[in-house]
Amino acid sequence: MLNKNNVKIGCSPISWISDDEPSLGGVQITWLQTLDEIVMGGYDGFEMGCAYPWNVEQLSKECHLRGDVQLCNAWLNLRLTSRPLEETLERFKKHRDFLYAMGAPVIGCGECGVTIHMTSDIPLYTAPPILNDQQFEALTKGLNECGRLAAEKGMLFGLHPHMGTGIQTAEEIDRVMKNTDPNLVGLILDTGHTAANGDDPAAQLEKLIDRVRLLHIKDCNSSVVKKMKAEKLSFLEGVRNGLFAVPGDGDLVDWDGIFKVLDKHNYEGWIVVEAEQDPSVKNPFEYTKKAREYIRNKIGF
Repeated sequence: MLNKNNVKIGCSPISWISDDEPSLGGVQITWLQTLDEIVMGGYDGFEMGCAYPWNVEQLSKECHLRGDVQLCNAWLNLRLTSRPLEETLERFKKHRDFLYAMGAPVIGCGECGVTIHMTSDIPLYTAPPILNDQQFEALTKGLNECGRLAAEKGMLFGLHPHMGTGIQTAEEIDRVMKNTDPNLVGLILDTGHTAANGDDPAAQLEKLIDRVRLLHIKDCNSSVVKKMKAEKLSFLEGVRNGLFAVPGDGDLVDWDGIFKVLDKHNYEGWIVVEAEQDPSVKNPFEYTKKAREYIRNKIGF
C-alpha cells in the first residue's frame, strides 16, 4: 500500500496562470502568490510555471523562505520530430542542469514538433496530428538520448503525452514505450489528457505503472468534451471553456480506480495536481486546496 514516506503531493501553478493559455491568470496573479498558495494548500512541492524565474539563486531563496518547498519537475517542449537532434539535446541539457541545481528529481517533456495544441483555429478531435514512421523514429531515438542525459545526473526522465500532439492516444503511448529503453525513458502519465482522449486513465496506469516517473492528476468535464466535439473546438478553446478540473470536481476520471492501482503497486514518487482552469471562474487557491483535501481523504495523507 502507499507509504506516506515514499509519496509526495505536488501542485502545478497552471491553475493560477495557464502555460497553454496565459490569458487565464496573466498579470493579475504573480508567481510568488502561486507559490504561497501552493504551500498554504498543504502541498510538498511544485512544478515550474510560465511566470516563474529560471534563476536558481532567486527561486531557491523563495523556496527556502517557504519551508524549503521542493521543485519536482518542469515541462520542456521537445521538437525531435521537426528539428535537428543536437539542437534539441542542447536545449535539454540546459533544462536538465537548471532542474538538477534546484534538486528536482524528474524531467518531464512533451513532443511538440508536430502539434495543434497551441492553436485556436484547428479542431482538436477532428484533426489530430499523426506522426509518420520517420518522425516516430526520430522521436524514439531522441527520447533515448534525453534519457541518457538525465541519467548522467541521476535524474528520472519521462515523456508527457498531451492532447493535440502526435503522442496522445493509448496506442501511441504504448508504441513509444515499446520502442524506447525502459531504463532511460519513462512516462509522465496525465489522467486528464488520457480521459479527454477517451481512454481509461486507471487502465493505462495499471498497464504502464513500471514506466511512470511522475503522475499528473486532473479530471475533465464531459459536457465540455461533448461541446468541443459538436462545435469542432480547438484544444485552447476547450481549456477556456473549462475542459479540465481538479480531482473531485470533474466527472470523467475514476479516482477510486486510480488510487487502487497506486496502492496495489505501492507507488513511490510524485503525484501532482495540474488542472488548467480560469482563475476568474474557479478560485485557484480554493480549488487546489479542495483537491489536496480530496487526495488526503482518498489515501490518508
